[in-house]
Amino acid sequence: MTARRIAQILLVDDDPGLLKLLSMRLQAAGYRVEPAASATAAVGKLAQFRPDVIITDLRMENMDGMALLREAGARATGVPVIIITAHGTIPDAVAAVQQGAFGFLTKPVDRAELLSLVERALRASAAVSADTSTIGVATRNPHMNDLLAQARMVAAGEASVLILGESGTGKEVLAHAIHGWSQRSEGPFVAINCSAIPSELMEAELFGYQKGAFTGANRDHLGLLQGARGGTVFLDEVGDMPLALQAKLLRVIEDRQVRPIGGIRDVSLDIRVLSATHRDLADAIRSGAFREDLFYRLNVVSLEMPPLRERREDIPLLVQHMLAGFGGDDPVRQKVYAPEAMELLVGADWPGNIRQLRNVVEQTVALSPAPVIGAQLVSRALGTDAGSGIAPFAEARDEFTRQYLVQLLHLTGGRVSQAARLAQRNRTEFYKLLTRYEIDLERFKSGGSPSNDS
Repeated sequence: MTARRIAQILLVDDDPGLLKLLSMRLQAAGYRVEPAASATAAVGKLAQFRPDVIITDLRMENMDGMALLREAGARATGVPVIIITAHGTIPDAVAAVQQGAFGFLTKPVDRAELLSLVERALRASAAVSADTSTIGVATRNPHMNDLLAQARMVAAGEASVLILGESGTGKEVLAHAIHGWSQRSEGPFVAINCSAIPSELMEAELFGYQKGAFTGANRDHLGLLQGARGGTVFLDEVGDMPLALQAKLLRVIEDRQVRPIGGIRDVSLDIRVLSATHRDLADAIRSGAFREDLFYRLNVVSLEMPPLRERREDIPLLVQHMLAGFGGDDPVRQKVYAPEAMELLVGADWPGNIRQLRNVVEQTVALSPAPVIGAQLVSRALGTDAGSGIAPFAEARDEFTRQYLVQLLHLTGGRVSQAARLAQRNRTEFYKLLTRYEIDLERFKSGGSPSNDS
């Protein structure tokens, strides 16, 4: 049995004394505490890790607890936020609860009330679980942790989930995790690759058929949907499903009934539907290749798997897991990568994502005569992807600044004075930045006409 991991609490207060006191109380109760002396510092920490609970003072300089509550909602979906308030600001704390805070504590903070509220928040939080490696997902990436927390929340219900993402990002692994976290975990998990089954056979494979329904139907066949009863059906690459079958699938999802080919009565289905695609279904709907009504039935909740290049810190974890699998139980066959080889793996572009990474790891393990896999072998396996996909610091900084300026101009409709105020820069300096990054101001002005502001 896997031990439950220690809950992490982000504690935010600009009073050093209270910050230290509450940290000691929470640590004594067995929690891991990450202190932050301001809401701004807390936002920075949210970019680095996902806490299980956030405890924040309401009144702080520059950025207050309400602003942090909003940031937490955007950056760490599902994480409970507890507000600390003085007696005179209890109405504000009540307003915070109405806007999504889990609860509030009044100063001076009572130890028993603090621990009781934290425990209730942890029970309500979808984020606290066994180590995610137990369901086949290893990550240090904050965005991936946020995605897993959302998936765990979704797993508790019966809503249909559409998993988006590039090919090879692990969409089926996430679907397996949702099934494993759900009340259907003891039932079957049936994965159907809609792009792999020939279109002329797909209807029979999905819905089943009665004996004699067509030439060669020598026996009854339940079909994959009936095979998933009591569990979860996963429609992989659902964007490739033939249009003629989409209407029939829509009826199955709406009525939770299926009629086998050649049958005369419907059969009840107790299934949950998860689906995935790497295609842009909005484009497919516009072109008439995908039904809009089916899209809305499948897309009650959407989750998007990030590409591997956006979670590079996970590559060593994934490689370690793959090496253990390829090496088996024989210590003689266990191999490791030289530091230079691992640098190549971390820096590669990975257009094929985790699927490509697995292929490279398997190839280098098979071809390496030594227990330590060198950089030359990895470079050969990567081929054209051997170059680093990590931009130099100066280039990354310039790109961030350019995107930041563009976002401000979009937000203000090209009004330089307003954009400069938001950036906390004077107009002259702001104009210099626009010139430096070759940003055409006219593109952002309403209708392309000159703005009086400029």
